[in-house]
Amino acid sequence: MNSLFGNLASTLRKNSLLLVLSVLLPTFGFTNSVMAAERIYASYSAIEMSISVAALENYAQKGTIDHELAVYQKYLPPQQFQELQKVLLTPVKVSPVVASQFLDTTQGKTLLQRLAQAIKTKFRQPQPEFDTLRSGLISASAEPGGLTLLNLLRKYPSSSIRIDLAHSFAIAGELEKVVNQTHQAIATVAKKSNIEAANIPGHISSELPELRGQGKFKSQKYTLEFFDSTRNRPLLTDVYLPNVHPAPVIVVSHGLGLDSSNFQYLATHLASYGFAVVVPNHPGSDAKQLQLSLNGRTNEVIQPDEFIDRPLDIKYVLNQLEKSNQSDSRFKGKLNLQQVGVFGQSLGGYTALALAGAKINFEQLKQDCKPQTIHKSWNMSLLFQCSALALNSSKFNQEYNLRDERVKAAIAVNPVTSSIFGKVGLRQIKTPVMVVGSSEDTVAPALYEQILPFSWFGNSPKYLVMLLGGTHFSTIGNSNPTSQQVSLPADVVGDASQARLYMNVLSLPFFQTYVAGRSQYRPYLNAAYAKTISSQSLGLSLVQSLSTTELAQAIGTDLGKPKSFKLKIPNSILNFGFWMLDVGVALLHVTIFI
Repeated sequence: MNSLFGNLASTLRKNSLLLVLSVLLPTFGFTNSVMAAERIYASYSAIEMSISVAALENYAQKGTIDHELAVYQKYLPPQQFQELQKVLLTPVKVSPVVASQFLDTTQGKTLLQRLAQAIKTKFRQPQPEFDTLRSGLISASAEPGGLTLLNLLRKYPSSSIRIDLAHSFAIAGELEKVVNQTHQAIATVAKKSNIEAANIPGHISSELPELRGQGKFKSQKYTLEFFDSTRNRPLLTDVYLPNVHPAPVIVVSHGLGLDSSNFQYLATHLASYGFAVVVPNHPGSDAKQLQLSLNGRTNEVIQPDEFIDRPLDIKYVLNQLEKSNQSDSRFKGKLNLQQVGVFGQSLGGYTALALAGAKINFEQLKQDCKPQTIHKSWNMSLLFQCSALALNSSKFNQEYNLRDERVKAAIAVNPVTSSIFGKVGLRQIKTPVMVVGSSEDTVAPALYEQILPFSWFGNSPKYLVMLLGGTHFSTIGNSNPTSQQVSLPADVVGDASQARLYMNVLSLPFFQTYVAGRSQYRPYLNAAYAKTISSQSLGLSLVQSLSTTELAQAIGTDLGKPKSFKLKIPNSILNFGFWMLDVGVALLHVTIFI
């Protein structure tokens, strides 16, 4: 074994087995079977090495390093080697029903097909690699101790596992590129935010009144039952009406698998400051739709029609409220429906941008959704955006106009944008926009879906907000107990209380300025104010401008061709393992929240 390592030319290859264990296998820390894997084989060209599962199990559970594992110990610093124990035992609890249904979707199958190229059985099996991985993923999710790498090795549906290191290195390199690019882009945003803050007199931000607490207005909540007969869409809608009129209107659009209760925290905050807040339930992508998926009633996480139905839901609700504003005694004359703002998270963020004027870009989708492109991308949201290609027809362009002239400003949190709109589609927006991204978002990666797209906007004013340490799920509020939504682990959500505070404090002056027309709130919308409210647990950066050129200088001479770099081993390997674990968890939870 020593001669083997001596023949490998780089540090990367010296640590190939640990690379396999800590980078690839955590992605499949969800597997289980009656048959247990006894040995792991790693091959590179004509060279092959192996280690027994028993050696890893003894180390994970007892800390025992036998002669077999001791060979590999020589080539790693003690701290790095100890991390392997954590990788083997890190649990993730995912319902086997969710795992099964997700892996039956187009997106789940794409992921399995790609990774099955690197993880295979040692000997030819009657069951295809794709099915072997799928069955393992589903059965392991039922383990009492959660889904761990060690459970995978115990229960993998084959007596041996073969790792193709060429594919392993390729995947590791792709992940390194994603991580490096994202870190460089976020550092660029933070640096520019500091520069913008330095150009604003400090006393301006320090003397602003506090916006964290509730405002002076009382509000009443109404739940209205609308039904759009032309699309067969029941639209149960919550309306928070303050005791001031006519009140400008803010619409909140939830993400996939959520409902109107998840943003009650934001609705009550805005209503206390004099906004009428409207929160519809999107029936094709709410918590009930998730249950259909879990029950096997559909094999798609999102139906293509949702890309048009969601904006049309909001248009319909606004139209119905205009009628209520004329004849319903509860609302008569109390709503200003010509001054509307939209707030949306994830798929709701897409919805907000569509209503603000962004157009679906079918040409961009055709270019980005080619099989060879999808199978090389780690931007998981691209799999969902590509489903919109099914809408591509002359009928779509003739019949649907997703922009609503009543919408004067929009906030999009963790939106998907890169291909569904692309540069051409986003440049159609003429209204003020705030885009919010999260540095640890593995569902809609910040660089691809928020930071770079922000540089494409041609409208002004525009704002980019980064939650430093936030995830795709940080801004989602608690649901009603009766909603039957699947709860997420705390480490997947992040600092939710701080993230919700930011949404309250930043959306209020944005909508006051650009929807209600109250210019006295404009001083809150700058980097200096963001700096004053930023916390250590969840950092906050805000910029008002960022060009593609500035990003290119940080990431590479061409955003399509990032700077070359060498994979750093062993410093980054274990981080990749946990990052891949996060990706795996996010992919399963994307069935619930996007």
